[in-house]
Amino acid sequence: MVYRLFKAAPATLAVIAVAACSRPASPPAAPAPDQEWAFYGGDAGGQRFSPAAQVTPANVRALKVAWTFSTGDLARRGDSLKRAAFEDTPIMAGGRLYVESPFNAVFALDPASGRTLWRFDPAIDATVRYGEGFTARGVAYWRNPAAAPASACAERIFVATNDRRLIALDAATGSRCPGFGRNGVVDVAAGTLLDEPREMQITSPPVVARGVVVVGSAVADNQRLEEVSGAVRAFDAVTGAPRWSFDPLASAKPPIVAGAANVWAPMSADEARGLVFLPTTSPSPDFWGGMRKGDDGDADSVVALNVATGAKVWAFKTVHHDLWDYDNPAQPTLATVAWNGAPQPAVLQPTKQGLLFTLNRDTGAPVIPVVERPVPQSGAPGEVLAPTQPFPVAPRPLVPSTIRAQDAFGILPWDRDQCRRAIAGARHEGLYTPPSLQGTILYPFTGGGMNWGGLAFDPGRQVAYLNTSSALHLVTLIPAAKVAAARAAEPDVEISPMAGAPFGMRRVVLRSKLGLPCNPPPWGQLHAVDMKTGKVLWDVPLGTTQDLAPGSQFLLRGVGAPNFGGPMVTGSGLVFIGAALDNYLRAFDAATGRELWRGRLPAGGQATPMTYVWRGRQYVVIAAGGHAKSDTRRGDQVIAFALPR
Repeated sequence: MVYRLFKAAPATLAVIAVAACSRPASPPAAPAPDQEWAFYGGDAGGQRFSPAAQVTPANVRALKVAWTFSTGDLARRGDSLKRAAFEDTPIMAGGRLYVESPFNAVFALDPASGRTLWRFDPAIDATVRYGEGFTARGVAYWRNPAAAPASACAERIFVATNDRRLIALDAATGSRCPGFGRNGVVDVAAGTLLDEPREMQITSPPVVARGVVVVGSAVADNQRLEEVSGAVRAFDAVTGAPRWSFDPLASAKPPIVAGAANVWAPMSADEARGLVFLPTTSPSPDFWGGMRKGDDGDADSVVALNVATGAKVWAFKTVHHDLWDYDNPAQPTLATVAWNGAPQPAVLQPTKQGLLFTLNRDTGAPVIPVVERPVPQSGAPGEVLAPTQPFPVAPRPLVPSTIRAQDAFGILPWDRDQCRRAIAGARHEGLYTPPSLQGTILYPFTGGGMNWGGLAFDPGRQVAYLNTSSALHLVTLIPAAKVAAARAAEPDVEISPMAGAPFGMRRVVLRSKLGLPCNPPPWGQLHAVDMKTGKVLWDVPLGTTQDLAPGSQFLLRGVGAPNFGGPMVTGSGLVFIGAALDNYLRAFDAATGRELWRGRLPAGGQATPMTYVWRGRQYVVIAAGGHAKSDTRRGDQVIAFALPR
């Protein structure tokens, strides 16, 4: 989940902008071999790497807009767009580019021009107020190896909708596949008891391996003690028949009173091993666990399942007894890692705490050692805390996790004093300080350090590229009898009932009246980690405050900005990323972290870019539609950049 981190800029920050300098044109690039991007994460393991090398550090400054495409949401959706997040990463497979709007409309585009080839709209109800708003991160492509190549639905696009449907489309025409479910549709949540439709939605693409489609879900946080089950479900990719389901809480001993522990982030798959990898989340409710004493089963874990049967092969827990909403928010990335010179098939799991776990793909044992360290104790009444939490020995944490009142940030003395008082009045003893009635600082906040954008991995260099956000959350427990009055007093603040628990909760980002975070910058960074040694090669600020507090970028240089979306890396040594809460797509030198190029976007680029080569020309593509919870500029466009012909 992400949150509004900045307010509108006050007049005291306004300055005069300067015109951007024009750059000399570069000669056109030579044709390159075609390259697809057939999965949400580039490949089934989510490496977000492309060998495409037509665009290089030497010529990237010549990138220009090649084409644009509009989903039409600005004209059609009206007020519903205010609750939408255009987080889609398009895929390119079989000679077509596939785009999904936040409202689950799917478009097949010509890769060279962006011209629409077909459109499918599942007609979801745009009046439902889902917990994550209207969000869709992409679709899945699958070619049926048993079907004749030219037959209907031999190539399929699977789309999982906000209203919990799994739909199979003919990749060539956009028509529903009649042999799948009921006229191409499966009800993923069949048999699930929902108090209201908004409680459960699907925001990330399904994964397909060995003829099985696997689907997770997003569940509205902190509404009640016994939330909806977070079970992951699998279906036959040809018929849509149910194959298995896996509930991460079923393994809890003793059994617990809770729900969720769902998988809202993207999953990954290893076709050769027949495994699917789940990043599971926290049980309900997030901030009080007195009715779920113990380790919460396979919640807050990386779980490897047999994709054919759903049987658990292994699980590794990244948080014990989570009370901080520190769920696993990103796709597990599959890579070969030569830690200390011994190559191993690995799973890389980024976390909100700014930690990166590296696990053996076959066993789940840490490739890079993990140690248990004591963490703060003395929780809220009825709570039994885990005495230790797991920390990988490398790389070092990528975001800070401790702050003192004297560390408070502010541009002006009164601005800083306001933040200093807020920090001094809260409980904070470092990472994993338990929520309290006094109010506890969560640092990093629950929208950082790494989030759903995941990481990019260069398999040749064995370097992982990760973007992080740094901000403070103040989480305060409220006695259950006082929750209704608290909500009435602060209708614009996030206050949730956690019904059935003795407490509700209040969660706010700590920022000053000028609208800037109370913690010191940088507020957003891009990092490079050598996975052979675990050493951080470089950290650089990511983003500016230009579109958050216009004019402030001239006063606040090098501070970065919170960011949502991820990076991708190319064989030529470029890291492309949007994500920051300003309207740019950027290219960085993978070797040094130096920013080489930025392309202005018409709206927020809180999405992960992708790249492909089609008919000899490399395109870099990003969805630019903004993000409701980050309050960036809304839009409905997909922008493709390329070198001059």
